[in-house]
Amino acid sequence: MTWRTGWWAWWLLLVSVMVPAEERYWQLDIKGAIGPGISDYLVTEINQAQSERPALVLLTMDTPGGLYSATRDIISAMLESSVPVVVYVSPGGARAASAGTYILYASHVAAMAPGTHLGAATPVQMMPAGTPPAGEADKDEEKDDSGPPAGSAMERKSLNDAIAYLRSLAQLRGRNVEWAEQAVRDAATLTAPEALEQNVIELVASDIAELLQQLDGREVFLKNDTLTLATSGLIAEQRRPDWRQQFIITISNPNIAYLLMLVGVYGLLLEFYSPGFGVSGVIGAICLLLAMLSLQMLPFNMVGLGLLALGLALMVAEGLSPSFGILGGGGLVAFVIGSVLLFDTPDQAFHVAWPFIAAFTLFSLSLILVVVRLIVKQRRAAPVSGAAAMIGEQARTITALDPDGTVLLQGERWQAHSHSRIAADRAVVVVAVHDLVVEVKPIQESEA
Repeated sequence: MTWRTGWWAWWLLLVSVMVPAEERYWQLDIKGAIGPGISDYLVTEINQAQSERPALVLLTMDTPGGLYSATRDIISAMLESSVPVVVYVSPGGARAASAGTYILYASHVAAMAPGTHLGAATPVQMMPAGTPPAGEADKDEEKDDSGPPAGSAMERKSLNDAIAYLRSLAQLRGRNVEWAEQAVRDAATLTAPEALEQNVIELVASDIAELLQQLDGREVFLKNDTLTLATSGLIAEQRRPDWRQQFIITISNPNIAYLLMLVGVYGLLLEFYSPGFGVSGVIGAICLLLAMLSLQMLPFNMVGLGLLALGLALMVAEGLSPSFGILGGGGLVAFVIGSVLLFDTPDQAFHVAWPFIAAFTLFSLSLILVVVRLIVKQRRAAPVSGAAAMIGEQARTITALDPDGTVLLQGERWQAHSHSRIAADRAVVVVAVHDLVVEVKPIQESEA
């Protein structure tokens, strides 16, 4: 019995040694605008792949573009990677526009699904461009008549830098250099078959299974080495952002940043006008700090932020002291313009959505004009309890006041004081309250 048990143990050990471990590839997904959160997620995963050594990193992409700094961080990680990075624009109907085109050009293997497109890689200005002197602008235009449309010197420098950057990626990967320049200079676009025909991408595959079949046996250049891909039988390992990266992705959304900022302001205003348990103030402070973190990661405009604050201040002033709509109307206009200009980039992926602006404009106006007025009215109303509420109340003397005695006030016996003598069983009115003693004065029976 012991011999048989030992034989089976040796046989299982031999089989486990002979059967190779299933090799895996990592799959990362980009969907939406490329911002700081997406950049942190991709750079972290690509760097981690250098130590864990998957067969390849497959990056599926559907993006309208993104921030220039975030895109460059991703591309730097891809260029330094010793693990092949395959970028696949999918599913059908997806796009690799603007920043997505740069990432596609930087990949070791570029692939697209049928019905997808890429291009329109003209850079957008992330910060206000300075205007050069008129003489310098005229000289620049005379020197380069075949260049981009007339614009500031800073815009032309930005455009030429982007052209050189994409051309360098095309030369590194052996792809179409001329079309790379057209994508930046003229915002040219291509469909998947056209991109394959013009040597912008290497593969067109309908799904990931077909893509892996076409990648099998393909040679890729990794820094100073050449690797032959063996993708047959690879197992997919889906890599998701961790909680920190997902949190950054969420709050770096312009709509979420806009929402956090307004909720923070509303919470602090409510706490200021109606002090209570501090719940609205705590929530407002947390949201405002998170909004500041979001704005730090996004290309926001100080003028837009100032107009937004001015609009809120004017609408608050209208709620406190009505001005026949002058302050409220001006605040409404400033609020809308500030919301539109809050993020300083022509890239629509990093603008606050119009439905968000319209909804919060109406909400802000109604909140400030209605709620703030109710709060102020409540604060100015006469007190209904406590010592202040007893002033003006009528009482009746139980004993004669000469000058002290006892009165019946609101069904209770109170010590009373009067500057003149008042007989018992007379109507009096409270004029002041000092600790537990009420000061009264006589009142005529007819008035009582």
